[in-house]
Order: sequence, then C-alpha cells, then structure tokens
Amino acid sequence: MAIDYNQVVIDVKNVTKTFKVYLDKGRTLKEFAIFSRRRKFENRVVLDDISFQIRKGETVALIGHNGCGKSTTLKLLTKIMYPDSGSITMQGRISSLIELGAGFHPDMSGRENIYINASIFGLSKAEIDEKIESIIEFSELQKFIDNPVRTYSSGMYMRLAFAVAINVNADILLIDEILAVGDANFQAKCFTKMQELKAQGVTIVIVTHDTGTVKTFCDRVIWIQSGKIREDGKAFDVVDSYLRYMNEEQIRKANMMRDEENQENSKEEVITMDPNAKHFGNQKAIIKKCTLLNSAKEETKAIKSDEKYYLKFDYEIKSPVEDLIFGMGIFSLDKTWIFGTNSQMAGFKFDVNGKKEGSVIFESEPLNFLQTGVYILQVSIIENEKSPCDYYNEYMRFTVTSDKSELGIIYYKTKWSEIE
Repeated sequence: MAIDYNQVVIDVKNVTKTFKVYLDKGRTLKEFAIFSRRRKFENRVVLDDISFQIRKGETVALIGHNGCGKSTTLKLLTKIMYPDSGSITMQGRISSLIELGAGFHPDMSGRENIYINASIFGLSKAEIDEKIESIIEFSELQKFIDNPVRTYSSGMYMRLAFAVAINVNADILLIDEILAVGDANFQAKCFTKMQELKAQGVTIVIVTHDTGTVKTFCDRVIWIQSGKIREDGKAFDVVDSYLRYMNEEQIRKANMMRDEENQENSKEEVITMDPNAKHFGNQKAIIKKCTLLNSAKEETKAIKSDEKYYLKFDYEIKSPVEDLIFGMGIFSLDKTWIFGTNSQMAGFKFDVNGKKEGSVIFESEPLNFLQTGVYILQVSIIENEKSPCDYYNEYMRFTVTSDKSELGIIYYKTKWSEIE
C-alpha cells in the first residue's frame, strides 16, 4: 500500500497552555486555613496560541532553550495533559518515549512490564505474544528480562522502554531527549532503528538539544521560544538561525557581566601556576581578550565548517620579556585534543621591542574536518618556549555546524564502489 505523504497526521490549532505557579503553597489543612496568603499563585503561560501541522512520514524536531515549552508540546501530543484552549488532532497509533520507565511497575519483571506497556500502546495479547521475542532481543536484556525492573539501571530502563515503543507498529513516534541515556553502541542502534522507521513512513517528533542529530536526521525543525513558534522550516536553516541567536545571547550576557565587573571595580583574578587549573601563568604578558571571528571577521561563537575563521588576540605586556609565542588548541568536550598550533610553529616571529599592548590575528582555513558539535578553545601566551605567561585550558566553547551526515568528531572523504 502506497504511503500518502500529503496526509496531515498531527494538527495543532491555536493551542494555549498555562500552569499555576504557587509562590508558597500550603500543604496541610491547617496551613490552608491559617495561612491563606500561601495559596497565592501566578498563571504562567507556557504555550501561547501556537499552531502547526505535521504530515505523514515527516521527521520533525522541536528545539529551544530550557523552559520554552517544547516538552509541554510533546506531552500535549501524547495526551498526558490537555490544552487550556485550542485543539490537537492526531491520526493513527501513537507511541511515545517521554520519561524513562513511565508505565513500568518496579516489582514486576521486564517481561511482565512489556505486556503492560505494550497494551497501553493498544496492542492485544496476541500481538504482544508475536512481538515479545523481538522486543527482548532488541533490548539486549535476555539475562535480566525476568528480574524485577527495580533492579535495572537507568540504561536498562531505557533499553526496555525504547524496545517496546518501536515495536508497536506506531504511525507516530514521539521522543523527548531520551536517547541521551545509554551507551554509545545502543544509541547508534536506536538511531539506525529510527532511520528504518522513517523510511517506512512513520512520523517522528523529537525534542532534543543535540543540533547535530537534528541536522542529520530531521527534515524539519520547529523552534519554540517563550511559548511561541519563532521559526518553522528546513532543519539546516532553522538550526543555523537558532545557533546564531544562542551565540548572540552568549555575547550579550558576557558583555553584561563584563560591564558589571567594571562597575564593581572587582579585583583581578588570581592566576595560579597549577597546570591543571583552567587559567594559570606568571602574568608577564596577558591575554586581555581573545575573540573568535567568522569569515566576515564578525565576533561569533558559532562558525560553519566550510568557512575561514580568525582568532584575534588582544594582549598586554606587563613585565619585560625576551620573546612571546601565541598558541591555540581545539578540544572535544571530553577533552580529546583535536588540533593545536602556535605562532612559532607557523614561522611567525613576534617582536616584543617597545611594545606594551596590541593585537595579533590568527587565520585558519575552513574546519572541513570537524563535524557539527560543541568544542573547547584553548589559548595561551608563552615566553621562551617554556614559561607560561597566560594560559587558558578552556577559554571558551564554540559551535561548529557542518552539512555532512557522517557520524563522529572528524570528517574525511570516502568512496564506496562495487567490485566487478
């Protein structure tokens, strides 16, 4: 039977959702009677008149900062909660992964919980009997399937929950950041399975902060901000807009903090000589500021892998030095050293004579070898190749966006062919 990809399977119309946020809620009858003021609350609007449609077979991501309303939207789609106004229409069987172990009874075995959980999704006992072995096999919990689930780790909970959710022949799959749990191998297995479901025409809605997954897996992105839809469109376009916005917010907050520090006339940071510290050095020369610039030489914290970037070192020499070497390094979030260089390696000789302050620019070719992700920038000034003047193990975090769909940290060109 042909899949009708024009069919609207999720229709959200003018949905508003508010929550009562109690300032100081009384919890006993006595407190309710005596301290009436404790019952004061404010109505907080989480979703404000939002509307969107999702068609059969689409894979859509809901993104936005914490508290923007994306998880609330997903809970409304699953009918865990209901809107204050507006309507939500869903077509087909729905499977959801909203919270680990939701619907699991801790004292029942994994096998018993499969029957309970699958029946909640609408499967008959005969259907579950037919699928139970494939569910257990996917979860890789054969040795533990007859143990009470209260003995399971959070990763085992996730394996079992995901295995059930993807085997109920759902038309719509709703996922809320749950794939962040579990080991790397199982995450890859889940991702592969979701790609299979996507190819079969299953509609997938996912809430995540992983913009790399969004770009490689999703067709469309809905960006929710302060309870409203700020942008709705192709994954690459919306993710890039979102990262630019987050970058601007980081710069704005950093400038505010810098202004506050100047107003308070706070003391300078104490620089240690501990090489394991994030910031150390003898302060003979300091990095006043290191700025990441994009190809247009605009300050940023998000660059594209196919564009040049620059680092602008603003320095100040406080004590006599013989020579200075400027350095930089790029690390992954788990502190794996990806790349490092310095001005001496590049053949640049810095002349310190008569200088007190100034700027040095570092220019790089595009980071085509890096995949989409968040990385750590290390910067330093060293005297005589051995004495650190100013050394930041983690100066800032920045984002790289790539249009490559391969997985991992680095990218290199590959080719597949068939042997005749």
